[in-house]
Amino acid sequence: MASLAGLVAEFPWGMNSELNFFRALFGEVLYLFLFVQLLWAQFYGDPPDKTHPWAVHDNNRPQPPRIEPGEILGTPPSDAIILFDGTKESFKANWKHEKHKRKKDWKVINGALIAVDGAGDLLSKATFADCQLHIEWAAPSKIIGSGQGRGNSGIFLMGITEIQVLDNYKNPTYPDGFAGSVYGIMPPMVNALKPPGQWQTYDIIFRRPVHRDGKALDEGYLTVFLNGVVVQDGTPLEGGGLHKDRSRSRSFPVKGPLKLQDHGNPVQYRNIWYRELRQRSVEGGTDGELSYEATTTKRAEIAASIRKDATTKKGKEKLLRLMESLCYEEDAVAITDAEKLRSEFIDQVKINPDSYKEDIIQVNNAVKYLIKHQRMRVDHPHIEILEKIIKNNGWKVKNN
Repeated sequence: MASLAGLVAEFPWGMNSELNFFRALFGEVLYLFLFVQLLWAQFYGDPPDKTHPWAVHDNNRPQPPRIEPGEILGTPPSDAIILFDGTKESFKANWKHEKHKRKKDWKVINGALIAVDGAGDLLSKATFADCQLHIEWAAPSKIIGSGQGRGNSGIFLMGITEIQVLDNYKNPTYPDGFAGSVYGIMPPMVNALKPPGQWQTYDIIFRRPVHRDGKALDEGYLTVFLNGVVVQDGTPLEGGGLHKDRSRSRSFPVKGPLKLQDHGNPVQYRNIWYRELRQRSVEGGTDGELSYEATTTKRAEIAASIRKDATTKKGKEKLLRLMESLCYEEDAVAITDAEKLRSEFIDQVKINPDSYKEDIIQVNNAVKYLIKHQRMRVDHPHIEILEKIIKNNGWKVKNN
């Protein structure tokens, strides 16, 4: 990283140079500020425990990846997988008819994918499970039929669990078959539909049931927004739902297609995309509360990574990284190396402590943190030496 003085000396001054220079200067200062904040965040929040491999406010935790949101709400972000963008090419590339023998096909007209009576259901070629799904649909503007016979279709997550598509604008039906329902399981909280012929928007968060060795680890759930209004709020899947029959807890495949239903009505679809969600802990994810075994494994992995990083450093920086690794896993070699480095550090700074004020306070805070969280002995002599240096110099130290 270039120094601020070097930045001033090397900057190409010219038209608008003052503005550009101060923009660059601001970026440099911001980087330094964030870098210092990361350093001081060590030995800060509660350490890892039996079911959490990460400390609270843990800077060893991976940073969230950067994506670009859609320019307009509802358009796909940069990490979305687009299933239909309004073109015939997109339809052919991403969808297939479930029926091999048929006389009709779904159509693409004016940027919309239209169900055709007798063509059968559509399946996405992509298979996926836990996801954020965005899909827009419109019932026919010409009102024909009533109840389940009016603007009927369905969106099936993994080809199994149906979010009902139905023209329920001033059109009652059985509540668990309403638009926005988890079909056969849970009615929507409210009816937030626009009139027929207008585009409706579903934003869906789907988590599949997870079973292992015949035991349900997570029964799965759905959250659904209809036109920006919550109509399903973490609704348990209860086996995924069925027509007429009550579904029971059951295992889902690892992945499955998105299915769009042909129910005999020319319902239209557009702007279909999804994003895969991060893994839950029951599937090997490392965020949230984990099992003791998974936590122990992950803590050992984090500690090894920190110790590896420590080999690239020297002096105080290496000492702090080794001490930090002990928050995750006890390691005899790391303890011995940290003891030696701490003793060398104390011998170095006690001669002229004013020159090492921030370093001394930082190491002292790290030692106190390890003692507080039972990673070091309460009577360790290093804490007494460091605190004596701080007291003799009248320095004020913020407690962890």
